[in-house]
Amino acid sequence: MRNEGLGSWPARRARKTPHRTALIHGETTFTYADLYARTTRLAHALRGRGVRRGDRIAYLGSNHPSYLETLFAAGTLGAVFVPLNTRLAGPEIAYQLADSGAKALVYGPSHAGLVAGLPGSTDVRTYIEVGAEYEEAVAAAVYEPIDEPVGADDTCIIMYTSGTTGRPKGAMLTHGNLTWNAVNVLVDTDLIADERALVSAPLFHTAGLNMLTLPVLLKGGTCVLVEAFDPDATFDLVERHRITFMFGVPTMFDQIARHPRWRDADLSSLRILTCGGSPVPTPLIAAYQERGLTFLQGYGMTEAAPGTLFLDAEHAVGKAGSAGVPHFFSDVRVVRPDLTPVDAGETGEIVVRGPHVMPGYWGLPEETAASFVDGWFRSGDAARIDEDGYVFVVDRIKDMIISGGENIYPAEIEDLLLAHPDIVECAVIGVPDDKWGEVPRAVVVPREGADLDPDEVLASLSGRLAKYKIPKSVVLADELPRTASGKLLKARVRKHFGSTS
Repeated sequence: MRNEGLGSWPARRARKTPHRTALIHGETTFTYADLYARTTRLAHALRGRGVRRGDRIAYLGSNHPSYLETLFAAGTLGAVFVPLNTRLAGPEIAYQLADSGAKALVYGPSHAGLVAGLPGSTDVRTYIEVGAEYEEAVAAAVYEPIDEPVGADDTCIIMYTSGTTGRPKGAMLTHGNLTWNAVNVLVDTDLIADERALVSAPLFHTAGLNMLTLPVLLKGGTCVLVEAFDPDATFDLVERHRITFMFGVPTMFDQIARHPRWRDADLSSLRILTCGGSPVPTPLIAAYQERGLTFLQGYGMTEAAPGTLFLDAEHAVGKAGSAGVPHFFSDVRVVRPDLTPVDAGETGEIVVRGPHVMPGYWGLPEETAASFVDGWFRSGDAARIDEDGYVFVVDRIKDMIISGGENIYPAEIEDLLLAHPDIVECAVIGVPDDKWGEVPRAVVVPREGADLDPDEVLASLSGRLAKYKIPKSVVLADELPRTASGKLLKARVRKHFGSTS
């Protein structure tokens, strides 16, 4: 094959294990032979609609087999796949379509109304709705191999960052980036061919796709696709499909652990639980350890496809709270502002390089240049390293609070607040103060039915934190703003709660 990229994966897997189950969605099951046939037909259908090498093909919809078929079809043609966040509003979708120059859009029926308002604002000329139209296009296309030359350095995906500040940027991930990331997962997570993964994290998010789905498909396992995460349904799916591998952000795992079925559910099939997206609260780690489950966590970013640090099972308890050490084919440093390595225990910025790190942002050469220094990608995340080389992610550097000359990292305070039995979510932000410049404020979401006393919350931190780190105020909230991938939107928290007295 001249195709060395993701587009060749269905063909390579089909020649090895054609009859093994690749995907399960509801009552529908596809073997690897089915996946290869459908991907090939879809590629022909898109080519017949004018899609060529280098063109961008966007996808807007929830987790569904058509998502992966479109990704692999794009790779088959040498085209570029552009996954879109389903929670974005029409103008935000239009911006990403226009910014990427997408020529085709495959979309779920739940987004038909939004898509109807797009023509004229983008370069999209081909629209295919998942359902009858999509199935007819696949069925009508020829089933002949396509051997387009695709190299490891060719762009495979333009994946837009969460856009927590300003316009989202499109990270260009090559076929090599995604392949090396998948290899890192296989090396460090010990996946087996009989893996059965529950994919309830959104596929448009880098972790759900690249840390879970693609590595499992590369290994020849089965992915059970779920359109939306639901804690109650998760217990049923784990039992029904004997799920062995799950990925989630901390809020997802927290909802599972707080569910009434948690203690009595049959979770005996679970072998690997990985978590990322934000620092994992220590109480959550403990809850899973008490249930006899190995709870692994890591650290990554869209620009690194995304795996960067990983804490393996052997050290899950002894180094609880750490994001681990670099993945096998990843290099990570924690550096000072002058880019010299920090000493053990000193806080600095995480920088990363490796074959999984993107070459740059789509159409943004200046931003790309500013994000790299001597080949290292600057994460903007603060961390410290212990004497054994394990990295502890502290916070976003820009979220750091400077109070009276002291650096305060909100994540440290948030971790303790989440240990309070009546707090389910929290965010710590800096608010102006005449004396200290700024001081911490805790925005907390109480447990349903709880009568939370702000003074008692602050008192619970006494003796557990330095006095200057203890928030000077507590604000109660019904919910906290998050991205579709579960990341807290600190900018919105500051906007809504930063001036509340």
